[in-house]
Amino acid sequence: MLLSELVLTQKKHTKGKVYSMHAPEAECIAKGKAHRPYEFGVKTSLATTAHGGFVLGAMACPGNPYDGHTLEEQLEQVHRLTGPMPKRCHVDRGYRGHGVNPETCKVLIAGSRKGLSRVLRKEMKRRPAIEPEIGHQKADGKLGRNWLKGMQGDALNAMLCGMGHNFRKILAHLKRLFALLWVWLLAAVPPHEPAAQAA
Repeated sequence: MLLSELVLTQKKHTKGKVYSMHAPEAECIAKGKAHRPYEFGVKTSLATTAHGGFVLGAMACPGNPYDGHTLEEQLEQVHRLTGPMPKRCHVDRGYRGHGVNPETCKVLIAGSRKGLSRVLRKEMKRRPAIEPEIGHQKADGKLGRNWLKGMQGDALNAMLCGMGHNFRKILAHLKRLFALLWVWLLAAVPPHEPAAQAA
């Protein structure tokens, strides 16, 4: 069936609706937020460090899958890119029923306190820190609007946005380091005293 015929024949409850003629892979993603209940595009999965917010993995998830079904693949990407498999992973409640082997990686779901030590409960407070990182990538890193074509373009855009996010963080750290070095150098150099002249 042609794309134009599919657009003309689709109904309210049709599965696999076409929301965009120039990007037929775009889907309707329910966000559950009052100010923006729906977004149109392709779901992206991000993995960041608990401290620092550096992106360890970013991938497009076509087909609008359930969040829990994307976790194992995301952890495999992190393992492939960084080397070691993470020992612990902090996720929100949308990742229930993830199916990740607890011997491979211990998955800690937000809100669960049963059998957790005080250190792990404190560590779990870092999970909401990923939300501003996603916001920065959408606003500053072009993750909110993909200009690359097709499903391959979606995958490339996710990875490039993650890389750009890390570069911005590194540059911000270097800027602070150079500012500290400059202050230290100014404090180390004695002030210049004008030479006295006698006539």
